[in-house]
Amino acid sequence: MAPTRSNRLEHALHRIFDGGTNTHASWFALTGGEPLFNAGDPSDTLYLLRSGRLGVFRHEEGQPPNLVGVIRPGEPVGEMAMLAGTPHTAGVVALRDSQMVALPREAFFEAARTEPDLMVELSRLMIQRARDRTAGGGEPSVFGFIAARPRPIRAFVEQVAAAIRRQDFTCQVIDSSALSSASEWFSRVEDTHDFVLYAAESEEATWANLCARQVDRLFIVGNTLLAPPTRPLPHKGVLDAQQRTDLILLRDPRMTRPANTAIWLDTVQPGRWFHVMEGVAADAERIARVVTGTAVGVVFSGGGARAYAHVGVLRALNEASIPIDFVGGSSMGAIVAAGPALGWSQEELEARICRAFVDSDPLADITFPIIAMTRAAKVADLLEEAYGDVDLADLVRPFFAVSTNLTSGRIEVHRRGLMRLAMRASIAIPGVMPPVVIDGQVLVDGAVLKNFPADVMRQMNAGPIIGSDVSRTRGVDPVLLQNPPSIWELIVSGAWKRGPPIVSVLMRAATLTSEADLEQSRAATDVLIQPTPEGVDIRDWKAFEPAATAGYTATKAVLAGIEGPVTDLRRRKLINASAPEETGVETATGSSRLRAGGKPVKAPRRRPKGKPTA
Repeated sequence: MAPTRSNRLEHALHRIFDGGTNTHASWFALTGGEPLFNAGDPSDTLYLLRSGRLGVFRHEEGQPPNLVGVIRPGEPVGEMAMLAGTPHTAGVVALRDSQMVALPREAFFEAARTEPDLMVELSRLMIQRARDRTAGGGEPSVFGFIAARPRPIRAFVEQVAAAIRRQDFTCQVIDSSALSSASEWFSRVEDTHDFVLYAAESEEATWANLCARQVDRLFIVGNTLLAPPTRPLPHKGVLDAQQRTDLILLRDPRMTRPANTAIWLDTVQPGRWFHVMEGVAADAERIARVVTGTAVGVVFSGGGARAYAHVGVLRALNEASIPIDFVGGSSMGAIVAAGPALGWSQEELEARICRAFVDSDPLADITFPIIAMTRAAKVADLLEEAYGDVDLADLVRPFFAVSTNLTSGRIEVHRRGLMRLAMRASIAIPGVMPPVVIDGQVLVDGAVLKNFPADVMRQMNAGPIIGSDVSRTRGVDPVLLQNPPSIWELIVSGAWKRGPPIVSVLMRAATLTSEADLEQSRAATDVLIQPTPEGVDIRDWKAFEPAATAGYTATKAVLAGIEGPVTDLRRRKLINASAPEETGVETATGSSRLRAGGKPVKAPRRRPKGKPTA
């Protein structure tokens, strides 16, 4: 039987690196967390990974490192930049202890003359990797769960593994009984299962340290009511630099709300954190979706009263039983997104939104415009009533709100701290409401720089992202501006409670995002919903139902055009990228990032089933 493409490449690389005629190849080792090269470094060497695992990271200013691919044993590294003769565009870091072989660029080209298939197969590999990274491929498959509490966590890990298997993946849990196994055994387990979960209890220090060196991503598992352990945790210095350590805080089902998260965050300093009610299947399934890259993130744009449309979006998502695992937004979009993050039902969310905005005229406290046209005292009172002294870190779902930092000129992503202050900053429309000062930083509405923060959501979640964007909907009535009412007309009609027409102009100006930034954000979504709440002015706080209905209708239409579960969208994109001629599903831009138009595609297992023996 003729060798496959991957086998041809593997055989050709073996002959070049190990054929005996090439004396330029050199062996070296990387410890977990050590970089192989950084973005911008010269590309004068081709590397081959012999054992271990590498991560490919891109860094954007002000953002955490973004994993764009995983390199496994037998694969080359740095081939694209080396062939092009350009500096590396991404950094490569050892996710665990790894063995490498290096071959200088000149020696590679000299040896490649004897291997005519090599350049063709490398070109195929580069195209495939580019497709994988665009589609969200190359995600981690080996995870560690390390206990930071006295009680065992094995039952919780097994519950997560069972949920992964129900997604039609193969999954193996490995505990300290494998401590004496040879390194080849670990490699065989990882090669024959879609996902491998290492579980280490609190008293298994040696095994926990091995786990931290062996995995692609690590979960520290603690207890909400207990203080973090005083002993050093094994992840330090291995995965921290790439923010590949996450925190899971388990709590008793009798404890309805999380608490004490801040002290754990200060100790562990995780990239992400999750609250889980122990023994509750739905929460274990949520962590399983995080592991498998099928977790759903929902993100909302700003837009004043037009952002009521997001409430209708949530109605439709709930009706369709689509899970919401991560949630976030900017400006009024953050206000709506806070509902699922707090665990509010749809009915409670709608009642609270109506009470706070429809019934209360939040911008009615107009004042002499020294800093802004309103005092925003009414808004502050409403936020305090809604959120009290809740810390963002204690929300039941991972959440973020975006504001604009006038001090630094960058966006501010709020994930912890007093919730009412963060939300007040996110909706502080310049000229309409006074800025908020937090830790010496002057913050205003997030929509000024990032009205639709889907790319921020992509930094948190590797799974499908549903975005609802009303930023391009017309929100200012031109007739009202051409024929503005007099002061007396505003007073007699009661329209003064919404503020004069200048409020519409200021709010609309604050929510206009550059075309390039908007396209970048929209490209980060897998399902893009663009409600059109016709006739709803940006400051029309009484127009709740028309705007919400517009969001509901738009969402139903988009969901009707999607084949298969939303949770599988990223997985299906990866399949389409791998073999586009074999699928009937087309990816494209538009109302939905995944258009209908073909048969549903069931994702095959990425590795053959089988249980290796020790």
